[in-house]
Amino acid sequence: MTTLSADARRAYELGDRNEFPVIADDIIYENAAVGMVVSTGYARPLTSADRFVGFAEQRADNDGGSAGDINVRVIRKGAAKLTVTGATRPDVGLPVYASDDNTFSFLKTSGVFVGFARKFESSGVMTVEFDIDKYTDPHEGLTAETVSDNKTLDAQDTAKVFFVTADAKAITLPGVTGMSFRVVNGGAFGTIAVTISPNASDGIKGPDLTAVDDKDLINTKATANRGDYVDIEYGDATGWVVKRKVGTWAKEA
Repeated sequence: MTTLSADARRAYELGDRNEFPVIADDIIYENAAVGMVVSTGYARPLTSADRFVGFAEQRADNDGGSAGDINVRVIRKGAAKLTVTGATRPDVGLPVYASDDNTFSFLKTSGVFVGFARKFESSGVMTVEFDIDKYTDPHEGLTAETVSDNKTLDAQDTAKVFFVTADAKAITLPGVTGMSFRVVNGGAFGTIAVTISPNASDGIKGPDLTAVDDKDLINTKATANRGDYVDIEYGDATGWVVKRKVGTWAKEA
């Protein structure tokens, strides 16, 4: 190992800034959410297929240019006031996703994880905290699907996360050993009851829940909040087991 014997020159980056080369023939506007194209490493206005790398500090105009002709300078950690679809006061703390460079929601099915809602500003507006190095999607690794009607799950639905966005709809579970799901309430506070129904010969057991055949598990509507969820998997002959739950979930009477 060679140690310094004289002063050295080094180039340093500011801690909350970074730069990425821009794709060919495109413009990233100031304060746009910036995405990295996974296959090339070039930056562009974010799409749902990209990895979020920050917000553009200023416009990067590569209109008519080749890939990499210019860089975009991004803010990679901080807090930004964003319009988030349907945002209400109880939504503080929820993960936020982007479907393009200026469209944000609480549904993973919308696109790319950005950060967490830190402060409610007004109806539909949140301050969102982001840090591309430290923050990860709490639903990472699960394929997301939005459910707005009754749905019966099958073998191809295992390892999915379902965001239920309509009231009084039921998710019916198959009786297949080894399957697991996450079911999330996707509605604003007190607007959606999420019902999970086992087969007639199966029960659902978990924390403070005894397994009774053919009895639903319900996210109680009066206290249901966006982001309430259960992780559930098929256990043994008694049926399904709740491995984790957030919010108030009760057995059907």
